[in-house]
Amino acid sequence: MLPLQDENIPGRGPAYVTLITIALNVLVFVFLQLPDDAFTYAWAAVPREITSGTDFVGRVNVDGGSFHLGEGPEPVYLTLFSSMFMHGGWVHLAGNMLFLWIFGDNVEHAMGHLPFVAFYLGAGVVATLAHVLVQPDSLIPLVGASGAISGVLGAYLVMFPANRVLVVFFYMLAWVPAVVVIGLWAVLQFVSGLGQIATTEQTTGVAYMAHIGGLVAGVLVGLVLRAMGRVPGRSSLQRAAQRGWR
Repeated sequence: MLPLQDENIPGRGPAYVTLITIALNVLVFVFLQLPDDAFTYAWAAVPREITSGTDFVGRVNVDGGSFHLGEGPEPVYLTLFSSMFMHGGWVHLAGNMLFLWIFGDNVEHAMGHLPFVAFYLGAGVVATLAHVLVQPDSLIPLVGASGAISGVLGAYLVMFPANRVLVVFFYMLAWVPAVVVIGLWAVLQFVSGLGQIATTEQTTGVAYMAHIGGLVAGVLVGLVLRAMGRVPGRSSLQRAAQRGWR
């Protein structure tokens, strides 16, 4: 089930923070990561570096492969932020930016531009720390905006559960409630995350616990904002539907 677009809050204008964040992710990947892998291995978040507060530099052998950890920022905790603007490939980047483009604008408009910056960065940090919690001794670098975007999805889930989302489903287009789209995605993350904990293996695959950490953080913030009345009424979105969707 691949989302393509959603219902937008009418009359709010561009979501500047979301657009700038997408641009930063693309620029970092194209101009810093693609030309030199050393940047990725220096500025990615490495769990053992976070738990020890020490920047490890040198050759690392993992699962029959190897890579070289470069000298990162000082203090090493800055990688908690830098890693969320880096990606492991074009598909990784494109998938994350698609989800941020679709779901980020409504959350940004509901929160306000500056609070959304703090929320996005905070969710990303919480997500990375959730991964570090279950793999504290791992030397495998962690990159990607997935954790922060999971926070956006969590907030969207509780703030706009009835919003319709246009998805590709078995080669067909269909409008589906956001609670179904994000809910199914969330179930997959929890099932996969529990399986990852059970195996206790260090892999170079998806950091599901980071997704779970970001999602939970987003849900909690969304609940607070919903209680504060920062979510527009359904009637506003229904009026938007009469004028067509983005």
